[in-house]
Amino acid sequence: MIGDILEAKQCQLKDPMDLFRSGQVVKICAPMVRYSKLAFRTLVRKYSCDLCYTPMIVAADFVRSAKARDSEFTTNKGDHPLIVQFAAKEAQVLCDAARIVCPFADGIDLNCGCPQRWAIAEGYGACLINKPELVRDMVRHVRNQIDNPRFSVSVKIRIHEDLKRTVDLCQKAEATGVSWITVHGRSVEERHQPVHYDAIKIIKQSLSIPIVANGDIKTLKDAENVHHLTGADGVMAARGLLANPAMFAGYEETPLKCIQDWVDIALEHGTPFTCFHHHLMYMMERITSKQEKKVFNVLSSTSAVLDYLNDHYGV
Repeated sequence: MIGDILEAKQCQLKDPMDLFRSGQVVKICAPMVRYSKLAFRTLVRKYSCDLCYTPMIVAADFVRSAKARDSEFTTNKGDHPLIVQFAAKEAQVLCDAARIVCPFADGIDLNCGCPQRWAIAEGYGACLINKPELVRDMVRHVRNQIDNPRFSVSVKIRIHEDLKRTVDLCQKAEATGVSWITVHGRSVEERHQPVHYDAIKIIKQSLSIPIVANGDIKTLKDAENVHHLTGADGVMAARGLLANPAMFAGYEETPLKCIQDWVDIALEHGTPFTCFHHHLMYMMERITSKQEKKVFNVLSSTSAVLDYLNDHYGV
């Protein structure tokens, strides 16, 4: 809650662009509804994740409602660099939301990639890739109204069937001062089809700002391969990190130490049981048998989960 995060003082804030200037591939935790919250961000930062995003927040609700701000946005002084991702369709609303988070975060990201029906029906998410002037306008407004030059303004997109349109969108955003662009290498209609890494490569070659590649990155080796295939400056993982929060540190599957860290962090943050349990279900997917899953996945209290982990894994 913003009331609880005043300790995340401006002096703690970092310039996310420094990561892209380092010459190393930037390893990024994607915005994930319900999941990329403070406790999980704290966990992945322990395992070589360089940059984290909040879940997508609807800017209009965030600006209008203190209740929405308190439930949607929590941080602390170790939670940096941090990007707050917003769904927005009006420049001034996005600016107002950016101004609220500016003292506590290192940048904002405009979601132009969410393919969910509700988001598109509301004029948010992936439908914005067909409105390059509006995207340009929103980026320009935030750039003009936020005084801090180190505060990043990025966008996350999906690709068009006609890649020329995507390149045009990206070049328009670049001309307005966008810090970097994350490209999920699928179109709005595509879900589990192979990622078009060739498209990300063409976008990278057409721009001079950093490009982040997103889609089907499940291991550190995948991250390195995608970097080589596309030339991208960063790689963003979602489901790969849910299944193995230690993937960026080079672990092939979730180590027990990471499960122990999650238990400690989640209990310390007061993570609600459902979220605590779901994360463990994802993390233990590859290391548990079908029979074990049948038992573990129906546990219904924190104490039952803790007993199970202690009895079976010594956690």
